Amino acid sequence: MTSGPLFSAGRLPLNGLGQIEYRLARDSIVREHRRGRLSRLDICDAQPELLRVARHLGRPTQETCPICGDEPLVHVYFAFGPRLPASGRALETERELRALARARQDVAFYVVEVCTGCNWNHLVRMFNGSGALKRPRA
Repeated sequence: MTSGPLFSAGRLPLNGLGQIEYRLARDSIVREHRRGRLSRLDICDAQPELLRVARHLGRPTQETCPICGDEPLVHVYFAFGPRLPASGRALETERELRALARARQDVAFYVVEVCTGCNWNHLVRMFNGSGALKRPRA
C-alpha cells in the first residue's frame, strides 16, 4: 500500500496498524464536484496558514490537483499531541517526524494534500507515533 521514502511522492513507508487513509472520502468529494453537486467555493477553502505552510514546507507530489487540474499537489505533515501547539506542528523532514515519534508515543501525525493554486485541501492520512517508527520487513 505504501512505499518509498517518507517525503518523496507523499507516501509513507509504514507497516502494521495505526494508519487511517482518507482516499475514499476524498474521491467522493471530487466526484460530487465533477457532477456539479459541490462548487469550487465549497471545497477550495484552505486556510491562509495552511497555504503558507504548504508553500514553505510542503513536499511536492507527482499528482495534479483534482479540482483545478493546473497545479501539482503538495503534502504537508503535521503532528498533534500534548505539549505541542494547539494548531499542530508542521514537520519539515522524516528525521524530525521519527524523533518526535520516538520521544512521544502519544503524538498523532496527519498528512494534508494542498493545491496552492486553487486552495483545495484534504486530509489524506493519519497515523499514530508508534506507527511512524515501524520499518518495512526485508
